[in-house]
Amino acid sequence: MVRKRNIFKSTGFLLIILLIVLFAIFPFIEMLSISLKYQFDWGNPSLIPRKINLESYKELLNIGQETKNIPPSIKRLLEKSNLSKKQKRAIIKKYEDKGNIFPFLTYFKNSFILSFTASFMSLIIAILGAYSFSRVHYRGRGFIQRGVLFVYMFGGILLLIPLYQIAVKSGLARTPGGTFFSLIIIYMVQTLPVSLYMLGNYFRSIPYSIEEAALIDGCTRFETIWRIIVPLSLPALSTVFIYAFMIAWNEYLFASVFLRSYKNLYTLPIGLKSLFVSKNAIWDRIMAASMLTAIPVVVMFMLVQKNLVSGLTSGGVKE
Repeated sequence: MVRKRNIFKSTGFLLIILLIVLFAIFPFIEMLSISLKYQFDWGNPSLIPRKINLESYKELLNIGQETKNIPPSIKRLLEKSNLSKKQKRAIIKKYEDKGNIFPFLTYFKNSFILSFTASFMSLIIAILGAYSFSRVHYRGRGFIQRGVLFVYMFGGILLLIPLYQIAVKSGLARTPGGTFFSLIIIYMVQTLPVSLYMLGNYFRSIPYSIEEAALIDGCTRFETIWRIIVPLSLPALSTVFIYAFMIAWNEYLFASVFLRSYKNLYTLPIGLKSLFVSKNAIWDRIMAASMLTAIPVVVMFMLVQKNLVSGLTSGGVKE
């Protein structure tokens, strides 16, 4: 007997879902709205700006800032004169106001390199470690597997000083490159336990008979991992990579201590904090920087969402 759907329950459930979604995305809508408003429009409660303001985005991305402070007479001279490119650059350089430019692109590049490298290294190590936990039998495997999660028993604030002392005494913190490498290792260690746990559980769901067939055909253990396990685990690998990337991308505590002496290596979280307390602390610029900071994670989700599904091995083998 088919039970008749209750239209009131369905409507109520739909309204609840819409409220939850609206509650989650409203801060981003408000952030986008403020970033597109001029100063005279900040008091406007409407989310739709009266006039679109893109100047903050242009300033952060350094679009058209070279000639912003050049007087009109000098601009006309540059356009009509037969000066060489080198001479024009020398004239333009005299009018550059570097003290009012927020180095967003530099911070963006530092954050991306740091986050991508740490998450990629964490993913590679997690693949090998999770495979050993789920497929290889050896003495002490259970103890090591449970001990991996031991690092999560301590908060980052407790590990900050010991890790910084290790970096200083080992000499890594004495150079910009060594400090950057230290942060990569720290972010990798932070995300590795959960990455191992997630991938280990996913690898156990892959039928072992598929690996046996590959081994019978002459594949080595490593060939089995890269040719069989990795292609069948793309949903889990995508999830783990995004998780590790988000942790490193938004991390502030360790970066604020390790990079405090190297301003040219600042990441976006530190840069946004410095922007908030500087003379450039204008609301539209702060909100524009926050929007640009959120873009990489959103783009990553959009690119890999087709892999964030389960059941790639469903029907592959009938046990």
